[in-house]
Amino acid sequence: MADVLLRKTGPSVRIPARLCAALCGALLFIAACATSPDGAPDDSPPAEPRRLTLATSSPLATTNAAGLLGASTSADTLAGRLYPPAFVHGPSGQQIPNRDLVTAQPLPGPEPRVVYTINPEATYSDGAPVTCTDFLLSYKAGTLPGLFDAFLPLTAQVKNLECAAGSREFTVIFNEGTGSRWRYLFGPGTVLPAHAIAAKADLTEEELVTALTTEDVATLRPVAEVWNTGFDLDNFDPALQVSSGPFTIDRVDGDGTVLLRRNERFNGDPAEPESVLVWPRETDVAARRDEASAILADFTGGTPVGWIQRDEPGNTAEVEYVTGVRIEQLVLGDGGVLSTPQNRAAFAACISQPEVAEASSKVAGQPVPPMGVRLSPAGSPATDHDRPVADAHLGVDLTVARALSGTTIRIGYLGPDPRFAAMVEAIRMSCEPAGITVIDASSDGSTLGDLVRSSYDEWWNPRVTEGTLDALLVALVPEGEYGSINVTSDDLEEFRAAEERLWQDVPTIPLAAEPRTFVVDRNVGNVVVNTGNSGIGWNMDRWQESEGQ
Repeated sequence: MADVLLRKTGPSVRIPARLCAALCGALLFIAACATSPDGAPDDSPPAEPRRLTLATSSPLATTNAAGLLGASTSADTLAGRLYPPAFVHGPSGQQIPNRDLVTAQPLPGPEPRVVYTINPEATYSDGAPVTCTDFLLSYKAGTLPGLFDAFLPLTAQVKNLECAAGSREFTVIFNEGTGSRWRYLFGPGTVLPAHAIAAKADLTEEELVTALTTEDVATLRPVAEVWNTGFDLDNFDPALQVSSGPFTIDRVDGDGTVLLRRNERFNGDPAEPESVLVWPRETDVAARRDEASAILADFTGGTPVGWIQRDEPGNTAEVEYVTGVRIEQLVLGDGGVLSTPQNRAAFAACISQPEVAEASSKVAGQPVPPMGVRLSPAGSPATDHDRPVADAHLGVDLTVARALSGTTIRIGYLGPDPRFAAMVEAIRMSCEPAGITVIDASSDGSTLGDLVRSSYDEWWNPRVTEGTLDALLVALVPEGEYGSINVTSDDLEEFRAAEERLWQDVPTIPLAAEPRTFVVDRNVGNVVVNTGNSGIGWNMDRWQESEGQ
């Protein structure tokens, strides 16, 4: 992390009393200076100060990045500064230990384990300590799909998490032959305040730990309800959404704008900015640019940045186009028409990734490569090594695809999104010769929760959810997905074998690398572009506006 820098302090503005008296004729009633056109006192609230602002492609729907909604809407953009991860994903793919929150010691063995020690000074913004209960709740949310709408694939590798209520130490025990990607557990926005959730469910922390350990369904049902929906920002609850990170939420406006303020109880270095305004997708940046002292932006490719006038005198904004580490792919439902690996493979065989990537590139205004692998980003050594696997699946094989002839596949995505629409249209066209009908079934709220799923109810009885989608187009970071995979890029041969196994089961269909567009203001220091889940805001607490802003 960058060294702490002095933060900017702006000058105040005073109106001399004599000037006010001359203008208003009311020396004893300064407030009379503010009047409406008809001469009556103006009771309107004072104008908002201009703030450092981040514009995003996320709808800012929730601060629970571990839920199906959060995983579908890039919730990490915001949530990572409120609920920091155990390891921070750096801009070059490095995993940086977050010692402000926790330290970890891996212990090898037949059942690998990691001992975590929580920083004794780590607290939430309401003063409550961070304890192992927060991590236990995150783990159990990922392993109880009948109760929690979670997307935490790596929790499938965990055999147990040993935690005593209130303890600052806990141990994660992995299943035999797993755990190599343990640093990706407890990612940004996934370790939520268990004490606040327990309070909403009328439980003590001890009662919550007991219920989680014994998987007491009746007791956990209200806990899961709070976990699933309580962090949605359209009904912001400040008593619930307390923060363990450098910022806390001050307010959420009706249009989805979020105002962050420095968390004065954060145990790490204080955030440099006192406040940061975060704009959701669909914000009219051009109309609101005067509200910001400086604007930074993190957009998926194709989001217009026409509000930047490069030749405008005094313009300090720079635009950077980057091929991201995330891979845009179809996450497939495992129920309905795509319930078998054979059917999923047949659908994959009708998709031309090069044509899909070309459609994405055309709308984005920047080239992105097609992807035939899922576990490593474009341009990495592992991806280059796996080129034979990718090449075998990048083209169309009508012979295999015609096994699904006469069927209809419904593809959704978080709309409206012209680039994703073009990608789905490319899929529709390449699948049509195989007799497969592809329908763009997107909506402005499509999430992983809309997929047709084979799953279990809260009593572990099998069921098929009646979803509205057969596939969801979404960008996923490679390292944190696929709980069935236990390899790292250090072992390239195992990496290739893992990709081949994924092509046998076909849980997803990789399409193309994600194009990202960043806007950086030269008057804001310590801004480091990052194409991972947390995006450019990964080190937002280190941003510093220069004097004169």
